[in-house]
Amino acid sequence: MTVTEKLTHADLQHFTGTSQWYRHPLMRKVLFTDGVHFLIERGECMWLIDKIATLQLKRKVAAEPHQFWNLKVNEDRTAELTCDDGDKGGGRVILHREKISFTDFPLDGVEVWVEYDGEHAVILLPSEH
Repeated sequence: MTVTEKLTHADLQHFTGTSQWYRHPLMRKVLFTDGVHFLIERGECMWLIDKIATLQLKRKVAAEPHQFWNLKVNEDRTAELTCDDGDKGGGRVILHREKISFTDFPLDGVEVWVEYDGEHAVILLPSEH
């Protein structure tokens, strides 16, 4: 990657499905898709995927088979990471929320999903569902 290669929201919309699964290096039951791999490389945000993967150890998070993760970056470079259940008719249930004191993530935010396939937690972009 060169310094001139920037990540855009439009870049992420091009991913539909995946041709390869990537295994998280520490959380072996966590996989991610081509789109998330691109996000990690271009957005230099392995930290975000590490955080989502390790939070699968929280009982409340892991109990939800379809998770909606949102990173919102503020102008002062602070951020908030939330995970919810996607509103199954009774209002969204927040499974995890945390403030991030600083990030250099290049976008104003990003959404990724986690879906359980029965054995693995799969992290994917919404367009890859």
